[in-house]
Amino acid sequence: MNESDTPRVDFVRQIIVDDNESGKHDGRVQTRFPPEPNGYLHIGHAKAICLNFGIAKEFDGKCNLRFDDTNPEKEDVEYVESIKEDVRWLGFTWDNLHFASDYFEKLYEMAVQLIERGDAYVCSLSAEETREYRGGWNKEGRDSPDRERSVEDNLDLFARMRKGEFSDGEYTLRAKIDMNSPNMNLRDPAMYRIRHAHHHRTGDQWCIYPTYDWTHGQSDSLEGITHSICTLEFENHRPLYDWYVDRLQIFHPQQIEMAKLKLTHTIMSKRRLRELVEGGFVNGWDDPRMPTLSGYRRRGYTPESIRNFCHRIGVTKFNSQTDVGLLEQSAREHLNAIAERRMAVLQPLKVVIENYPEGESEIRAAINNPEDESAGTREIPFGREIYIERNDFMEDPPKKFFRLGPGREVRLRYAFFLKCHDFVKDESGEIVELRCTYDPETAGGKAPDGRKVKGTIHWVSAAHAVDAEVRLYDRMFEKEDASEVPEGEDWKDYLNSKSIEVLSGCKLEPSLQDGDSNTPYQFERLGYFCKDNKDSTPGSLVFNRTAALRDSWAKQQKKK
Repeated sequence: MNESDTPRVDFVRQIIVDDNESGKHDGRVQTRFPPEPNGYLHIGHAKAICLNFGIAKEFDGKCNLRFDDTNPEKEDVEYVESIKEDVRWLGFTWDNLHFASDYFEKLYEMAVQLIERGDAYVCSLSAEETREYRGGWNKEGRDSPDRERSVEDNLDLFARMRKGEFSDGEYTLRAKIDMNSPNMNLRDPAMYRIRHAHHHRTGDQWCIYPTYDWTHGQSDSLEGITHSICTLEFENHRPLYDWYVDRLQIFHPQQIEMAKLKLTHTIMSKRRLRELVEGGFVNGWDDPRMPTLSGYRRRGYTPESIRNFCHRIGVTKFNSQTDVGLLEQSAREHLNAIAERRMAVLQPLKVVIENYPEGESEIRAAINNPEDESAGTREIPFGREIYIERNDFMEDPPKKFFRLGPGREVRLRYAFFLKCHDFVKDESGEIVELRCTYDPETAGGKAPDGRKVKGTIHWVSAAHAVDAEVRLYDRMFEKEDASEVPEGEDWKDYLNSKSIEVLSGCKLEPSLQDGDSNTPYQFERLGYFCKDNKDSTPGSLVFNRTAALRDSWAKQQKKK
């Protein structure tokens, strides 16, 4: 059973338990996940997805997927489809699919109701003037000159706004609340703004678009959402959320705020992620270095590992930063259990086994997954010429180097003992070939005379090897808190220049030729990898490293 299968009692779930016990909403639980389709989902959204859909499942309720599509200039169908794919990939299914644009007509009618009640007015102040009139945290606000406009004039202007008679920014519709409220969100907030922009669903039907604060609560109410879970930055918006639904006298959902996910060595701002994509700093939203769900999927993370990670970090009311190493460890743990083992040589050094018959080969049996007996075994070819990792040989090895060196003997995984007696260098002095012998009596890795070897290395048959490009990914930013950059500095200056290392000419065992991106592998002694279906072509394989076998980052940082 995955950790995520075990419900975890947190303050959000406790609120729901208490509501159910009191009979609130007649025990009904309805949540929603409401992303804006202006980019790809990232790991922070995964926390919200797991919480909203998880709660609905635990309490026998329902969870809607609703797109907050109220900013037409930034939104696109591409993002809508990617979000749907990510939610499904994480293992969740929505009960109902909605768009805020489904409610544009109803929201307009509700705005008219507030105007008729004297609770909203059309304002002609510019954006700059509005900021000036609003005041500040220690400065009282001033009423707009239009605040006491008559209901009839407001209705007329609002209807003309809808008809497209005015230019962008010429008017806004604002709620009439309290220009001296200590909560800035209550100082006559905007409800509608004029934007002559094409919408990905409604086309050119509308030229006025509702703000998020106006749309949010009313959409929740229309859908019968009982518990509207947001992140902490919306805590100060809750009085406005409540004011709108109370003035309209409609069903009142409960807004609950939680801390958002903040990971080390990466960023979560969609604006900055878009800047990385559009600036060519990464290769698209699904670049495996990106914290997007599509990036993690392409890198080889499993949905189970991300769900388990979200379960581990829990839900709190306090903002904090989570070490990305915890996410990586969640990936390792799940992949260790499910990934079949394969042998791959990323920096090949050729070995000629001089006492092995020329032109012959044999088949060795290899275990697919020692953690799962049902995974069985596979056949791997062995012959006179093999490849080993270059760093598994040293010309003058130190005492505690237990791999291969002149006169030294090692065990070849699933094969024989191998002993080096000579090597060949090229004109530059680089070792390009080892001359070795093997002991045919040591098949399976044991010597009949009882002699021991301390080192075991992996290998690939040269005659049967599959060529591939392998990409080793590291953390996106060198700076631990990439969102906090000193004034005057560019946050992009902290990008890790070694976040990707591309290795060409890698040698893989032949069974990897037909793998796909949904199949994770552990390359023995090297880490967890998956095939990159996007860049792989017939005869030209590309593999991405999901994670190393161990977290080496902390050790590297200590050396600096």
